[in-house]
Amino acid sequence: MENNIYPIFSKMQSRQEKEAFLGQKGMTLWFTGLSGSGKSTVAVAMEKALAGKGIFCRIIDGDNVRCGLNAGLGFSPEDRKENIRRVAEVCKLFTQTGIVTLATFISPTRELRGMAKEIIGEDDFIEVYVSTPIEECERRDVKGLYAKARRGEIKEFTGVSAPFEAPLSPDIEIDTSALDIEESVEKIISAVMPKIKK
Repeated sequence: MENNIYPIFSKMQSRQEKEAFLGQKGMTLWFTGLSGSGKSTVAVAMEKALAGKGIFCRIIDGDNVRCGLNAGLGFSPEDRKENIRRVAEVCKLFTQTGIVTLATFISPTRELRGMAKEIIGEDDFIEVYVSTPIEECERRDVKGLYAKARRGEIKEFTGVSAPFEAPLSPDIEIDTSALDIEESVEKIISAVMPKIKK
């Protein structure tokens, strides 16, 4: 550690005090899946549903962080890793403040998701695999990205010219081609509420 860095962690209000104040346990729900699988759509609906139950949340979306925090990063393997590392550190800060964090990131490899889990902490990390098939994601093509990738206009596009490694044992799995948004949210909430509400 640099000589001019003096962490003040020991002087700050404890996580337990923050969680007692909020009446909830901090947690990160890490949504992984292909572009167009429904990660952000489900997270937005989750935020509203959890707010209705008195749970304080924060969404951290893959596209949004690239407009600010990670604006200087590209999509090379090195930049993808740094993108996820930074995001995981932010999720850790929110989680240790007692906030339920909904992180929506393609995070295409098991190594990347493992790194995020290690940074955030195993007990605070819930992997939500949005397993919507690529055929459905491409049919939706919400952002027009698959069409561009097929034409070669986007390099290293996950699912087309770059691989996606499906989680081997996700904590929760939803397929938005088989479940509607309300059903997807209900499945996740049923699994996580006992862990969140104190």
